[in-house]
Amino acid sequence: MASVPFDQLDGFIWMNGEFVKWADAKIHVLTHGLHYASAVFEGERAYGGRIFKLTEHNERLHESARLLGFKIPYPVAEIDEACRTLLKKQGFQDAYVRPIAWRGSEQMGVSAQNNRINVAIAIWQWPSYFDPAQKLKGIRLDVAEWRRPDPRTAPSKSKAAGLYMICTLSKHAAEAKGYADAMMLDWRGQVAEATGANIFFVKDGKIHTPTPDCFLDGITRRTVIGLAKDRGFELIERAIMPEELEDFEQCFLTGTAAEVTPVSEIGPYRFEVGEIVKTLMNDYSAAVQPKHAIAAE
Repeated sequence: MASVPFDQLDGFIWMNGEFVKWADAKIHVLTHGLHYASAVFEGERAYGGRIFKLTEHNERLHESARLLGFKIPYPVAEIDEACRTLLKKQGFQDAYVRPIAWRGSEQMGVSAQNNRINVAIAIWQWPSYFDPAQKLKGIRLDVAEWRRPDPRTAPSKSKAAGLYMICTLSKHAAEAKGYADAMMLDWRGQVAEATGANIFFVKDGKIHTPTPDCFLDGITRRTVIGLAKDRGFELIERAIMPEELEDFEQCFLTGTAAEVTPVSEIGPYRFEVGEIVKTLMNDYSAAVQPKHAIAAE
């Protein structure tokens, strides 16, 4: 699949209430969302024919839009049902689900309050965000040059397309150096997250993670925190400075695409793929699988 351009995949895309052929899901070059980043999206995964935390994700889609000053014209329940139906039409059991909402092309300029709010959902097979062999031994992260902004300068609680510009820049720079991804600091110089996943550290049997006060409090992040607490692990949310990485023993990322991914290296710092990380990887894999897999007919 990796060799096929995304605009040439087969199947259907749900767009503004209708299922259209994949190749026909097009927008105009003067779409406001393209020029001014007036777009929000979600990343969801289907396991065994069920989309994990489907409603929670689509509720966040609505909230992200609200934070960007527009209202999605389809209720959460309708988007949920469209995702389920599209998964069946695509014929997948395990897949990645991408809902997106954006301002259209009726007006061009910074102000476009009368533009139509469009919504689309695409589903494709995306087995692993990171190379599976690399993931098992822990991925390597660079330290990004770009930082997560002060929440007074951007809607950091929204999964907004514009907030991912610095993520793309940071991940491309890391890949150019041979790393899989990059760890980002925030505007204060504190550890924030990776470019598309939250980050956790382990020391003396305790799990530490940055307080999500200027970046997305991920749904996978919250799921893994719950799994860790169920296991009796002490979990501490706090400000983490980069120099503390020297004393941490284990490190891992969480996200819909990343799932639970061990980290072996961040710049000059090294980590082991230890038992706590392995346990949470297994617990998360078990949590996302439906008890009775549903065939995506």
